[in-house]
This record gives sequence, structure tokens and C-alpha cells, in this order.
Amino acid sequence: MLLGNYGDIMVDLNFWKNKKVFITGHTGFKGSWLCLWLHLMGTKVTGYSLKPPTNPNLFELCKLGELIPSYEADIRNKEALTQAIFDAAPDIVIHMAAQPIVRTSYKNPVETFEVNMMGTVNVLEAVRTVTGKGKPIIAVLNVTTDKCYQNFEWSWGYREMDRLGGHDPYSASKACSELITDSYRNAFFNPEKYDIHGVALASARAGNVIGGGDWAADRLIPDCIKSVFKEEKIKIRFPKSIRPWQHVLEPLHGYLILLQKLFKDGPEFNGAWNFGPNDQDIKPVEWVVQQFCKKWGERAIYEIGEDNQLSPVEACLLKLDCSKAKQRLGWYPVWDLDTTIDKIVEWNRTFEQKHDPREICMNQIKEYIEDVNKDGN
Repeated sequence: MLLGNYGDIMVDLNFWKNKKVFITGHTGFKGSWLCLWLHLMGTKVTGYSLKPPTNPNLFELCKLGELIPSYEADIRNKEALTQAIFDAAPDIVIHMAAQPIVRTSYKNPVETFEVNMMGTVNVLEAVRTVTGKGKPIIAVLNVTTDKCYQNFEWSWGYREMDRLGGHDPYSASKACSELITDSYRNAFFNPEKYDIHGVALASARAGNVIGGGDWAADRLIPDCIKSVFKEEKIKIRFPKSIRPWQHVLEPLHGYLILLQKLFKDGPEFNGAWNFGPNDQDIKPVEWVVQQFCKKWGERAIYEIGEDNQLSPVEACLLKLDCSKAKQRLGWYPVWDLDTTIDKIVEWNRTFEQKHDPREICMNQIKEYIEDVNKDGN
């Protein structure tokens, strides 16, 4: 059974069924969607994370704790993490745990660097320890962000070989996470010694991920939803900031394809990979909010807030060049931004009507899979 097909590239149910996957940060917004998709395919998922970061949150609303064995622990606890990975004995490790908010990184820079840098070190060191004890881990993916690039406000997209950096602690910490990954790949999981260690290691850099079930602080779509539910005006801080918006299922689709290739073909698919939207979906904040309000209807009204001038907290322009993923993985965006906003409105309206959030997510995953197959055939 195919769950997405572009020529000879596909997300294959037979591959994922009964695979053992260990995910850090599985209680977050993106992690919850990934767990649901993997569960749908019959994957044996084990999660490692702190409690969900918001209330409400998608993980608890979808009752994922009933589906997935979980370790509630800090990614900074190397001993607990190593033991958890050893006990789970996974085929694949996906590292998503992070402090993900730019504004929070200004308030708590030390914690941001500890979590995003040492968390990565601890995961990769745990993989090294566990494989050294005779439990093979075939593929490892470190999920970072498009903000790991040194942002020069270019009008063209950043490529995987472009300079890493970041003015804010969050972006800098994610650039460091990428450098740590590259260091471990060369020092301990070197492709030339793949026959000895057997680990393929990659990183994924996604654009601004949006979708139903996100309640994180200081994010555009969650702020819109919260305001609408409270019958308040949506306040926009940075209306002219341009971002690579994409539905959460888009990069997850890319990760699944990449992990299959890492598992089957090894270090040939090592390295960094961008997953972002097509250029026509790289839009200013105000455009996104306008479309959201138009699709939601009467209750959705916005205004420009006090922080409407650019500040050191936010960059103005950021684009990704995803040519590598398109050419080598056969991955392409499926839902454009207009469709993505439709899906967000649909998700939240259905949720507001007291429908089961797990069922809403599962239905949208199935709809996405159908659209992937339409585009690929």
C-alpha cells in the first residue's frame, strides 16, 4: 500500500508497519501529528518528552498517551535518555525535543542553549552508546529549523550549504545543533565507516509549520485562534514579515521519505535537508491573517498591534530553497497556503463543535495522503 507516490519515491505502509521508532519531543504540536501518522501506519512508537507545553494541547486531546508508550523526562538528562533508548531498542530515532520559541529564547537564553544544544549532544551520544552495546539503530533524524541559517534578508531561498548562524538565542542554538550533528556524523558515524557503525544521520530544516491543534505562545495561527475563540481582535506584531508557511503534514511527509531512504540506502542520504513551501506560498504575516479572517467569517477581525515595527526579536524575510529534497527525494509540497488555511479553519471549527480531535487529525492525514497520491499519479 502506498501512502504517497512520486515516481519511484513513496511513503510505504509496508516499510513503516511494525518499525520501532523513538521520538523525542513527541508531546509537542508537530510531534503529536507525527505520532498520529505513524500510528495510522502501524509503527511502534516510543516517546520521550516533558509534559505537553500548553493547555490545551494536541497530545492530550488526542489521548495519545493511550496509544504510545512514553517517558516523561528531560532531554538534558543524558542517563535517563540513554536508558530509554536502550530499552526501546528502536530502528529509527527522530529528535524533535526543543525550546522552539524565538521570544522565549530572549527571556531564557541559557535554557534555550542547554535544551537545543546539549539535548542534541545527549541524543547522539545515546545513539552512539546504545549501538555500541549491540542494539542497532539504522537511521537518525535531527529536526531543526529554517532559522538555523544566518539571515541576510536575501530575496532568494537558503540552500543547505549556506552559512549557519542566528542573531537570537533560538536561531543560534539551532545552528549549533546542526553543527553538533555534522560533528557526530564525521567523528562517530562517518560514512566511510558505515559498515562498522551502521548509522545514517541527517537533519531536517522546515519552514513555518502551521495547522490545527496548535496552542503555542507567540505563534501567528494559535494567536488567531485564541482571539477568535475569545471574540477578541487579532493583533499582529509584524505584518510585513515574510515566512515560508506550510501545513504541518508537509515537512512530516518529507521526514518519512527521508528516513526510508536513510534506512535503505544509508549514508547516501546523510546531511541536511530543507522542507518548505513553493515560492508562491511565501507570504507576509498580514496576508495570512487576512485570508484566515476571510475564511473564518464575522468573528475574525484583526488590527496592527503596538510592535508593528521590526525589532531584534523577529527577522523580516526568510525563504528556503528545497531543490535538493525535490530532486533527490522526490518530495514536493502538496497543499498550497490557501488549502492549508482552509484546513486550519476546518480543524478549529470542527473542534469548536466538540468533535473528537484525534478523528479530526486522522481525517486530515487521510485527506493529505489522498492528495499526495493524486499529485503523484
